[in-house]
Amino acid sequence: MLVLITYDVNTEDAKGRGRLRKVAKQCVNHGQRVQNSVFECILDPGQCKLLKAQLLNIIDIERDSLRFYYLGKNYENKIEHYGAKEVFAQEGVLIL
Repeated sequence: MLVLITYDVNTEDAKGRGRLRKVAKQCVNHGQRVQNSVFECILDPGQCKLLKAQLLNIIDIERDSLRFYYLGKNYENKIEHYGAKEVFAQEGVLIL
């Protein structure tokens, strides 16, 4: 299923900047960045539960924000993109 993950990490101090890097790294490991703090991830339910737990262990729930949007398996017609930074189809064929 496609899961859209968005976050806003308070970076007023060094700890916040560290949390931001850790959250971004976890998201990069599971999907593709489509905007600065927005990732599209193709995950099965187990992977999604694990990633959510990892991210919740990183963020400061009092200062940061984390959102999950569950777009399901038939997401192709739910997404429209305009402008720069074209992305690749994660489930498609990748030729190197």
